[in-house]
Amino acid sequence: MSSTCTGKTVTIWVGTRKGAFAFRSRDRKRWDVEGPIFPGAEISHIVQDPRNPKITYAAVCTTWFGPHLHVTRNGGKTWKLSEAGLEIKCVPETSLKRIWCIQPGRDEDPGVVWAGGEPGALFRSGDWGKTWQEVVSLTAHPTRPQWTPAMGSISLHCIQCPAKDRIIAAISVGGAFRSNDAGANWTPFNGHVLADFQPQPVKYPEIGQCVHKLLDHPGDPGMLYQQNHCGVYRARSDASQWTNITRGLPTRFGFGLALPAAEKGTLFTVPMASVEFRCNPNGQFGVACSRNGGKTWEILRTGLPQKHALITVLREGICADALSPAGVYVGTGGGTLFYSRDSGRRWQILAEYLPAILSVNAAVS
Repeated sequence: MSSTCTGKTVTIWVGTRKGAFAFRSRDRKRWDVEGPIFPGAEISHIVQDPRNPKITYAAVCTTWFGPHLHVTRNGGKTWKLSEAGLEIKCVPETSLKRIWCIQPGRDEDPGVVWAGGEPGALFRSGDWGKTWQEVVSLTAHPTRPQWTPAMGSISLHCIQCPAKDRIIAAISVGGAFRSNDAGANWTPFNGHVLADFQPQPVKYPEIGQCVHKLLDHPGDPGMLYQQNHCGVYRARSDASQWTNITRGLPTRFGFGLALPAAEKGTLFTVPMASVEFRCNPNGQFGVACSRNGGKTWEILRTGLPQKHALITVLREGICADALSPAGVYVGTGGGTLFYSRDSGRRWQILAEYLPAILSVNAAVS
């Protein structure tokens, strides 16, 4: 298949420790760059709304002014604060410290947007992010006392909407939770997911798993994948438990996950050496890929550095676009943005010498 995208514009929104950038292309060969946007601020997540490509949401945090949510409604020409209601009131002596993720809702729910934050908070907007409401049913869930900090914080960092009224949210360290009634009620969704780093003797507790990234496959709605602290897993969104699909990977540890919309059964992750050494193994940078839902894996390396490469890719640091063959984009802690136009088979550098990259998100319009 051709790797061009005639008539469509691919935008790669990149959030860094010192601002955001937008890379745009109509052929995935020549790129225009805009930015830095919000120079000097940490951009935890920046995502374009597929239901209205003129709208993009940015989670912005600064040392002095704390967390804020900005929205552009004109394709990035101007940005405005859009955060009324982004407050934690249902948990005593708790305030919002960071917004980790923003998730536009389903096509049949126009205006619905979700946001997840620290410490362990979920918010919903019904008006395209203009105003927000606490989702008390999860933020103040009865299991909250069992959630424990990861790297000093409790982060609600992944939200997926795989079916009408079904919401999946992931918390580090708390695990995945599922609602089948649009967020009114939540139950743990961690069956057969390891948590052997925990001090308690139970290998598969109901609560306490450390999800690193959880996504619904856009090419197979309802098929969920997660990169966990303890491996990679797959499950249908209505299943009772997860299937471990780590076998074939060099390590079970990693952060990022990408699912290309045009390639059902394909997923990408970036293995990290270990919990203690959060860089790629052996100084050889590679992206792991399965094209059959995790039954088998290959490490894609062509065009990626293979000597003395000690690279970290964070939770939101890898994504895939919706074209065929898929574009795959990987941002590193060293500020290099790698990309592939042929579903990971060959790689090249899109940008380098950026600030440390926190998030990469692809949009096609």
